[in-house]
Amino acid sequence: MSDVAERLAELRESGLHRRLRLVEGAQGPHVTLDGRPVLLLCSNDYLGLTGHPRVREAAAKAALEWGAGAGASRLISGNMAPHRRLEERLAAFKGYESALLFGSGYLANMGTISALAGRGAVVFSDELNHASIVDGCRLARAETFVYRHGDAEHLAWGLRRAGGRGSLIVSDGVFSMDGDVAPLEDLARLARAHGCRLMVDEAHATGALGPGGRGSVAAAGLSEEVDVVVGTLGKALGSYGAYACASAELRDYLLNTARSFVFSTAPPPPAVAAALSSLELLEAEPARVGRLRANAAALREGLRDEGLGAGGGESQIVPLRVGEAGPTMALCERLLEQGVFAQGIRPPTVPPGSSRIRFSVMATHEGAELRDAARRAGEAARELGLVPAVPLAA
Repeated sequence: MSDVAERLAELRESGLHRRLRLVEGAQGPHVTLDGRPVLLLCSNDYLGLTGHPRVREAAAKAALEWGAGAGASRLISGNMAPHRRLEERLAAFKGYESALLFGSGYLANMGTISALAGRGAVVFSDELNHASIVDGCRLARAETFVYRHGDAEHLAWGLRRAGGRGSLIVSDGVFSMDGDVAPLEDLARLARAHGCRLMVDEAHATGALGPGGRGSVAAAGLSEEVDVVVGTLGKALGSYGAYACASAELRDYLLNTARSFVFSTAPPPPAVAAALSSLELLEAEPARVGRLRANAAALREGLRDEGLGAGGGESQIVPLRVGEAGPTMALCERLLEQGVFAQGIRPPTVPPGSSRIRFSVMATHEGAELRDAARRAGEAARELGLVPAVPLAA
């Protein structure tokens, strides 16, 4: 048996093996999965814009006018009008001077962090930050201090310990697997006090929090105090790609030093045009954000009624913690048998012993079907003997 085969066998035995499932048709509140209709509760298409007719039409028109791809890095083959226009609109939407597009959220975080964190400095990162932030810290030449999740006192201790070497504090705005919001006011206060830049990843906050869906930074009124806001185009904005919003000077610096921007082909024009169309829809129809919040509340209430503790505050990400990987995936499969597709999340995505079902709600779901999904989750958990063993999420 090869080393690869042995490792695969270990993954299967520990309940950590993954496989791809076939979805037929566009993302939406309902999809056909492996030939069966299911309620989709694990998509990040939070506002339901991926399949919107205007978004599809914008992508198709851009493909006909600008082509299917960008051809090269924008520093090599030039800047296209769709990219420049989207950057202008994103900066205005977020309340910043400038924005810079990246190929993905992963590339944006890795490139931005490694560009801003120099040798001899220290980056301060929340322990539950997304893997792209973790890897960005690894690529940076700076030392990394990982502070306890949302713990401003631990962060303050680390900043004092760094003795003035602090360079960058970085945090998710809404944490992708827990759904809770970072203590941004505390982070901004500590950044000011210690002369650090502050960077916030709004991937799961844009379109979901703040005035008109402008994100957690806008919700906290901190746009002028957060140096860099990173976000993706592939979640609430229904397309693909990412961006970093900052001052004009900092944007120019990233354009010249962020390796994941300099050495990557630009996002394809159809994806850029689709994201711009989604942004225009969000600005024109802010009620979508309210529907998303109402749907998240409906699912949480339904889960509580079933005796299942759902964490994550009030965001559209609703984690149901189970504990170990095996029972988590058993619950995931039982839900799927009942027509509810909610993904089981296991290590290394989450720490050992904290596996969970991650429900993610869309604005296009109906309250009644979300309450029904909660009822089915309760039935499945009881059948598997997980109630009251399923703990309340923190």
